[in-house]
Amino acid sequence: MSITAKNIWKRFDGKAVLRGVTVEAPTGALVALLGPSGSGKTTLLRIIAGLEVADSGAVQFHDDDITRHSARDRNMGFVFQHYALFRHMTVFENVAFGLRVRRWPEQKVRDRVHELLNLVKLPEMAARYPAQMSGGQRQRIALARALAPEPKVILLDEPFGALDAQVREELRHWLRRFHDQFHVTSIFVTHDQEEAFEVADRVIVMHDGKVEQAGTPAEVFEHPVNEFVMKFLGRVNVFQTLLKDGRVLLGNVEMPVGKGAVVETGSGKADVYVRPHELDIGRTADTGNCIRGKVVHINPAGSVVKVRVHAEDFGLMVNVDISPEKYRSMDLRADDQVFVSPKTAKIFEPDYTI
Repeated sequence: MSITAKNIWKRFDGKAVLRGVTVEAPTGALVALLGPSGSGKTTLLRIIAGLEVADSGAVQFHDDDITRHSARDRNMGFVFQHYALFRHMTVFENVAFGLRVRRWPEQKVRDRVHELLNLVKLPEMAARYPAQMSGGQRQRIALARALAPEPKVILLDEPFGALDAQVREELRHWLRRFHDQFHVTSIFVTHDQEEAFEVADRVIVMHDGKVEQAGTPAEVFEHPVNEFVMKFLGRVNVFQTLLKDGRVLLGNVEMPVGKGAVVETGSGKADVYVRPHELDIGRTADTGNCIRGKVVHINPAGSVVKVRVHAEDFGLMVNVDISPEKYRSMDLRADDQVFVSPKTAKIFEPDYTI
């Protein structure tokens, strides 16, 4: 069951929090609404769920317009950040609640609840109360409760935001495995880029009440459409360059941005963006097209070694990511002189502002 929100506008106290937003979750897809706080993600999710009413626009299941349907009639499961479990009810009663409201036969209720508790790997928790469970267990019960009435769509509002890092990572893997098994059309809100890229089939980047970019995680990360998306999706070095005769120059260093209207017809200053892994580092200026600098800090923890270089000629701090193997082979240390060269770089239309 696909779901589409078309040209959604919403204002609070006269301020537009959604400005003509259109998003689509294809049948069976897991879609992430990704963006900073205040970008309109949760408001959009609540409008899709029927918990908020849009000022204008439409919400559709396939070709059916459900804009004026109540939240109950939309048959969607909603999972909140803070679980929203009933504290005075056992786990069994929490999961059964929505089924009893819908007047399911008691035996069918019991069968469905036991099926879901087995699905989320917590059958032994049926008689416990939420306070007797960990945060990760409570969130899995919240998902089981959302799944109980056999919804057409699952909506999740920062479902792992209240959990610690290790539990959050475990639940991300669990949600991805669950989705691969059952393929329920799902939309989840997050401000965590790593979470969106690891879990989602499709990422929709939002900012200031509108959609900046939509695509697969690889498309969005590797081909950002503007400065905001580039900066929001991970660390990036920003170099202020000169456009001259179809070249992009940082001093005598030419930035490999490729050809395009901005480069070929532009003049004056322009910001160029290079991610840390898109820079190479060496002890000699072999390529000739490189920035001289001094190592000021090295963080060798994890699968990537983060090297911070001071390029005194330009008054810049440059972040470079290298593999542990390269770090060991170079035997890098603080205060070493190095040469940094860009492997690729991006430039955007100069009139875009954040």
